[in-house]
Amino acid sequence: MMVSLVLLTLGALAAVVAPRLLARAEWPEREPVVALWVWQCVVAAVLLCFALAMTFSAAAAWLAVRGHVFAPAPSGVVEAYALGAHRPWSAALALILAAGGVWTGAMLTREIHRAHTRRKRRRTELLVRSPLLPGEEPGEGPLVVLEGERPGAWWLPGAAPQLVITTAALRRLKGRQLDAVLAHEQGHARARHDWLLHCSSALANGFPQVPVFAAFQAEMHRLVELAADDVASRRFGRLTIALALVELNEDRGVFGPCPTPDGELPRRVDRLLTPLPRLTAGRRLRLTAAAALVPAVPLVVAFIPALRALG
Repeated sequence: MMVSLVLLTLGALAAVVAPRLLARAEWPEREPVVALWVWQCVVAAVLLCFALAMTFSAAAAWLAVRGHVFAPAPSGVVEAYALGAHRPWSAALALILAAGGVWTGAMLTREIHRAHTRRKRRRTELLVRSPLLPGEEPGEGPLVVLEGERPGAWWLPGAAPQLVITTAALRRLKGRQLDAVLAHEQGHARARHDWLLHCSSALANGFPQVPVFAAFQAEMHRLVELAADDVASRRFGRLTIALALVELNEDRGVFGPCPTPDGELPRRVDRLLTPLPRLTAGRRLRLTAAAALVPAVPLVVAFIPALRALG
């Protein structure tokens, strides 16, 4: 029971403190890919804390579960966890955490189903609205041109991902700006950013009161765009992708004095036009390695009694 409580405390502490620490850091905008990795490791550590706490609580409450969890362990290791104490509380805690796990799975399933439904609806709309040339089959090629008076471009994920762009956007984008937009959206597809967005949305919608999940969702939406901007800027230059963003969005009022839902766009353009220096390779490596060790902390806590029992 004590190990479960320590793991729960550790998970709750990480869920509250980690978002505040990352919000104060200045390096995520300079290294969005590293920041994405750090956020994933933090969330994985929080979920692992709760999963391990559920496992030990269930082992303390029910002998059948204990037999499976500690089947290969010596008797001294089992005794080190003091699983026989507080059995009713352990059962209640295990059931609560199990319900949370089932709810998380349900939210993720719902998010994936909704995304699949949206993608299917959009593809159906494309078959109706996109002009096809003689002899062209629907869905051929990575680029789909859609008749529209409003500039827009977005990536449609799936087994055969496609970039959808409106005719208004084609009229506005000049020179290599179209190639930069294509590279930006391809950056999303290659890194499978859609899965990150699905997972973060599922956790935030399932547990809206947990700070780390709400911050995880907000940061994923921001950081995936910064990472895709960097992919495009490395190939076509920061000025090119910045001008493409302006051309696609200036009619939406996002660059005016009044706040809008797309308020991140002006900051993205400013970041491209006045870039801060990247972190050194050594510091990027240290941050990546340190983040990878974060999920190991709950495992260390869980195995401390066993290691002590084994001497």
